[in-house]
Amino acid sequence: MADRLFAATRNAGKLRELRELFAAGGLVLEAYDGYGDVDEIEESYAGNAALKAVALRARLLADGVVAGVVGDDSGLEVTALGGRPGVLSARYGGPGATWLQRRRLLLDELEATGSTDRSARFVCALAYIGPGAGPAEAPIVVERDFTGVVAPAERGAAGFSYDSLFIDLATGKTFAEIDEETKNRISHRGRAVEALLALLRDPNPRRRDVS
Repeated sequence: MADRLFAATRNAGKLRELRELFAAGGLVLEAYDGYGDVDEIEESYAGNAALKAVALRARLLADGVVAGVVGDDSGLEVTALGGRPGVLSARYGGPGATWLQRRRLLLDELEATGSTDRSARFVCALAYIGPGAGPAEAPIVVERDFTGVVAPAERGAAGFSYDSLFIDLATGKTFAEIDEETKNRISHRGRAVEALLALLRDPNPRRRDVS
């Protein structure tokens, strides 16, 4: 396992969380200025996470940099919306929508269903490619989730994306109301990083741990 990793993301909130989570495992995670967002054309979180990792790996090698990489794809799935926005979470409402507009759209669409079911889950997939991986070697992929409910209105000023709408049932607080240490310990992303680190400590890791 590499001591240093580059993250295939330009999302500042996601990068901050990943840095702290991997630091707990003794790894330094960095952004790479030469990385540009890729078209997320896959229909699964795992597929899109792998696309990002492969794209960053190719850019690093083109620049003469040998290092491990990790790609993250995540989203919110709302039961009453048939699992939407799902893999389209960052593109919900169209390419020009802001996060505020996406959250308002989600609440509006949920209200329009007339359903009293507000259950939802956050999902995170991580794809890892080690520094010594061959050109055709598949990434190691893990996926984990965290179940909660959608709040009737935004609450909290911390976090990012849909955090202010997602309630942790154990605390009754949204992910934007709980402290970052607690969120990282219980969240979908925290669980995914923990699972990935466990696989990387295995001398013969499985290539996929996706439910």
